[in-house]
Amino acid sequence: MRALRLESIDLLRGVAMILMALDHTRDFLGVPGISPTDLSRASAGLFFARWITHICAPVFFLLTGTAACLALRHKSKSELSRFLFTRGVWLIFLDVVVVRCFAMQFNFDYHVTMLVVLWALGWEMIVLSLLVHLPKPVVTVFGVVMIVGHNLFDGLQPSRLGWFGPAWNVLHVPGTIFSSNGHVVFVAYPLIPWVAVTAVGYGLGQVFDWPRERRRVFLLLLGIRITAAFAILRGMNVYGDPARWTSQKSVAFTMLSYLNTTKYPPSLFFLLMTLGPAMLLLWAFDRETPRCLRPVLIFGRVPLFYFVLHLALIHLLAVLVCYARYGQVHWMFESPTLGQYPFTPPPGWGFSLPVVYFAWAVVVIALYPLCAWFSALKQRRTDPWLSYL
Repeated sequence: MRALRLESIDLLRGVAMILMALDHTRDFLGVPGISPTDLSRASAGLFFARWITHICAPVFFLLTGTAACLALRHKSKSELSRFLFTRGVWLIFLDVVVVRCFAMQFNFDYHVTMLVVLWALGWEMIVLSLLVHLPKPVVTVFGVVMIVGHNLFDGLQPSRLGWFGPAWNVLHVPGTIFSSNGHVVFVAYPLIPWVAVTAVGYGLGQVFDWPRERRRVFLLLLGIRITAAFAILRGMNVYGDPARWTSQKSVAFTMLSYLNTTKYPPSLFFLLMTLGPAMLLLWAFDRETPRCLRPVLIFGRVPLFYFVLHLALIHLLAVLVCYARYGQVHWMFESPTLGQYPFTPPPGWGFSLPVVYFAWAVVVIALYPLCAWFSALKQRRTDPWLSYL
């Protein structure tokens, strides 16, 4: 019998998927060379376009753990462990082969390979396939301790660790783990904090077996407490993020500095800043879904399908715009440098934020029919391969 889906989880995941497309649209169509989090160069609007998408990755990892916990309603721990392991291996393959070649770069030369979100999701599923054999409270405490404590190791740099340096890049510090003959492999998503978020999400899954009112009170209080912890601890400016906030040229930009927490790897403050609002959204969504938000559920029910398609579509849109503007598109198929990732921008490339927002809306609307079709297919059929998409 098909497991009953929780609309609050699908709705939160759907919101994250839609916001994620904004960030990737900006990557391909925005003005290159300006980091949205560099307050000496970026505008407040550009910073906000990046900051609003920060919630996406924490939601993905958190709800992966929650979904695993809920799967125990109809799977044994052994069955769940096998599924998590095999799906983890599949996600790593998707990231390194399918997404890299057919969505992000449109080439097969592997001069630059970035290990990003699906790679990390794959590994956290593999780790979770082991953790599910432990009691849920133990897994939850493991995740919380790792989230709170991992910034203690911020000063430990791979260059000081000799042969273990690349492994430390994989675990905690973004960096190059392979470079030879013009080929580079760069870890953008170190595993330690993300595994911790997934472990906490696994523990969170227990509350969805509670009566609704008890669950909603818990989610509301948890969201308020996490958000308040961020506000207070970030203000103290002592521990929790390698980047301290500083006084800027205006009060508004000082507030942006306060919000400018570290994502790679996600610091304690980054996770408090994003997971607190995520809990509040789960609380708000844990009721009957308003009709106006029901289309968002579709994206939340087919997240992997949407993820791969939206990257390919955004890149294809960039190719079409490039041809219309320059009459040639070879830049869109060339391997970038690490600083130019995900593609080599043509001379003078880049569009204003209103254009980026418009393109984002076009991408999301264009993907809806395909996602609705695939969601309906998954509802009608129970083929095992569908659970891997």
